Amino acid sequence: MLWLLTHDQYALLGRDGVAREVWKLYFHWYGVLRHGAFPSGDQLWQYPPGAGAVLLSPAVLPGLTYFQAFVVLTLLTDAVIALVLTRAGTRPGHTLLGAALWTAGLPLLLHIPLARYDVQVTAFAVVSLLTMSHSPRAAGAFAALGALVKVWPALALIGTPRGRTTRQAWTTALVTAVTLLALMATLFRHPFDFLRQQGGRGVQIESLGGTVLMFARRAGWPGRTRYQYGAVEFVGPHVHQVAFCSLALTGVAFALMLLWRLRNRRWTPATPYDAALSAVLLFTVTSRVISPQYMIWLIGLAAVCLTSRHTTQRPVALLLLAATAVSAVEYPAYYEEVINSTWTGCVLMLVRNGLLTIAAVVSLVRLWRSGHPLAERPEPDAPSWKPDRIPALFRTGGELPLNR
Repeated sequence: MLWLLTHDQYALLGRDGVAREVWKLYFHWYGVLRHGAFPSGDQLWQYPPGAGAVLLSPAVLPGLTYFQAFVVLTLLTDAVIALVLTRAGTRPGHTLLGAALWTAGLPLLLHIPLARYDVQVTAFAVVSLLTMSHSPRAAGAFAALGALVKVWPALALIGTPRGRTTRQAWTTALVTAVTLLALMATLFRHPFDFLRQQGGRGVQIESLGGTVLMFARRAGWPGRTRYQYGAVEFVGPHVHQVAFCSLALTGVAFALMLLWRLRNRRWTPATPYDAALSAVLLFTVTSRVISPQYMIWLIGLAAVCLTSRHTTQRPVALLLLAATAVSAVEYPAYYEEVINSTWTGCVLMLVRNGLLTIAAVVSLVRLWRSGHPLAERPEPDAPSWKPDRIPALFRTGGELPLNR
C-alpha cells in the first residue's frame, strides 16, 4: 500500500488524485484550523467538528511533512485496529478471522486507506464494539468520539443489550458528545458550518441513485456530471427526486433497525457487532454518496463480527470483500469511465452497488432471524398434548397388566 501511494502518478492509480486529498485539501484545512476556526463557506467542508482534531493530529510529529505525518499516524491506527482485533480473537469463544479479514481486506482498496482519515474513524467504532462487553461506558465514549468525527460510529450502539448496558453506554455517549461539542464551540469559530454544506449535497455518481441515473443517461436522459461538494455528482432533471428517494430509503432503514431492536428477543455475544454492521450497511446503501473509502468502515465492522463464533454475518463479510475489490477497480483505475457513464462504468457500478445491496439485505435478514430463533416457534404440525388426553394409567404411575 505504501509503494502504491508513492507511485500514484500512474493512470491506473489515479494520477496523484488519491494522495492530493491529503497534501492539498487536508493541509489547507489544517492551516485554517490552526488559527482557531473551522472552514466557513467552504463547500468541501462537510464533516462534524471532531474531524478537526484528526486533521490537526499530524502536528504531533513536527519532524515530518504534513503528508508524511498523516500517513504515519494512519499506519499506527491501522496497527491499533489489528492489535485489538487480534486480542479479541484470542479470547474464549472467539476467533482470529476478524484480524485476518482486516489485514487481508484493507489492501484490496490499494493506497486509498492511507490517504483518507476513515481508518481513524473506523478505529473508534471497532474499539467501541470490542469494549462493550466489559465496559459499556467506555463503549459509549468511543462511539461518541467517532460520531464527532464522522457521525456513523454512533450506530455502533444500536445493538447494545437492553437494560443497564444500554443505559450506561447511551448516557455516556450523550454526555461525551455534548461536552466535547461545547468545548469545540468555545475554542473554535464556526463549528457547525458543516451542516449547511452537507444539506446541499446531491446524488454522487457512485451511489445507488447514481447508478440508476447512469443507466438513464445511457438511455437518453439529458443530465450530466459536475464536481461539487467534494464529489462528482449528477445534475439535471429529476436529480432532486432521486436524492429525495435516497433520503426516504434512509428513513425506512432507520425504521427497520428500530423495529428490529424493539422486537428482538435474543441477544448473543455477537448481536451488538452484527447489528452495527447491518445498520451501517443499510445507511451506506441508501446514502446519496458511496465513496470507495466507505468500504473501510464496512471491512472494519465485518472484522469485528468475525471475531465472534456466534456471528451471523460471515456470508456478508464475503460479499463485502468482493464489493471492496470492485471498488478499487472503478476508482481510481476506471473512474473516467464512471464519470462519463460508459457501459464499462455502468457495469462496474452495477456490480459494486449490487453486491452492497445484496449484502445489506442478507445482513438484515440474518440479524432478524438470529433474534427470532426457529427453536422458539411452535411446530405447526405437532400434536397438542394435554394431561386430560393421557390415559389415567400412565398419569398415576400404575403398571400395565400382562396379557399371557
